[in-house]
Amino acid sequence: MFSKDSKSDVSAPTATATPEPPRQGTGSPTPSIISRDLKIKGDLICNGDIQIDGAVEGDVQSRSITIGEGADVRGTISGDNIRVCGSVNGQIKGNSVVLAKTAKVIGDVIHQTLSIEPGASFEGRCSRSGNSQSGNRVAVVKDPPVAGSGAAPSAAATR
Repeated sequence: MFSKDSKSDVSAPTATATPEPPRQGTGSPTPSIISRDLKIKGDLICNGDIQIDGAVEGDVQSRSITIGEGADVRGTISGDNIRVCGSVNGQIKGNSVVLAKTAKVIGDVIHQTLSIEPGASFEGRCSRSGNSQSGNRVAVVKDPPVAGSGAAPSAAATR
């Protein structure tokens, strides 16, 4: 029964990999990045921050979206904070939308706050979301005049 000659049926313990549970709502400061050499055909949905430096043909939805200078997005962009430095052909829907001086946007912008830097190209309509009384007003902010130039500051243009 307990002889030295018999081999025991006890096998060596095996290691099993258990996948790490997905992290929810960690608010990671590191954005998901679509690099310059990447082209995506399809929709992107992200719960955190996303930075697009490549090309996307499809809709983009995220909390915070940055369209880099060399980026080209063709589709609807939806998020809380949106900064466009590259090219967008499609609708932009966000609480805070910034069109940087290098932005080229063809499409409508629906926003709570909209900032357009001098030099940005924008073809489309803008409308403030959630407030139908404001209509389509656009304020054009120009660089302040140089002291002693005699130029009067320009008035905000409305349409």
